[in-house]
Amino acid sequence: MAKKNIALIVGSLRKDSYNRKVAHELMRLAPDELDLNIVEIGDLPLYNEDLEAETPQAWSDFRHAMKSSDGVIFISPEYNRSIPGALKNAIDVGSRPYGQSVWQGLPGAVITASQSAIGGFGSNHNIRQAVVFLDIPMMPQPEAYIGQIQNLLDDNDRLVPDTEKFVQKFIDSYHDWFNKLRR
Repeated sequence: MAKKNIALIVGSLRKDSYNRKVAHELMRLAPDELDLNIVEIGDLPLYNEDLEAETPQAWSDFRHAMKSSDGVIFISPEYNRSIPGALKNAIDVGSRPYGQSVWQGLPGAVITASQSAIGGFGSNHNIRQAVVFLDIPMMPQPEAYIGQIQNLLDDNDRLVPDTEKFVQKFIDSYHDWFNKLRR
């Protein structure tokens, strides 16, 4: 069976982002049938329909990467109880031009991590709300909020054992759910 290409979209642009570290852990823990790769969003110009006449190369590259993907996992912090601006912009860029969304039917999931105790709960649900409208079927369970992430990575940026088990369950569940959708 051919590997399935799963795009990881990290909502934080910070070089040492905890969510980027979680993305790397997902890549390490993923079943062999899944090929997880981070699709970068930091260079995407803010969405403006006026730019569609001469589409920015970064938009074209992003859209191509997403069209080449079999699924998507959003990995994000929470900014002011909501979606980080860069992530919302990427969602918008991928949804346009009208009728040509890269998201339609792409099996999705979301995992949020933050330094707070609630683990990005607000962002997690705002992401779900935004992408369901774009016809991304989202894995309903397990919901994944990782609170106090700063205490859950070791000196080598590996998840501590209990959190690793949780993230392993998450990616294994996504794999199973993905296969059910793609039958």
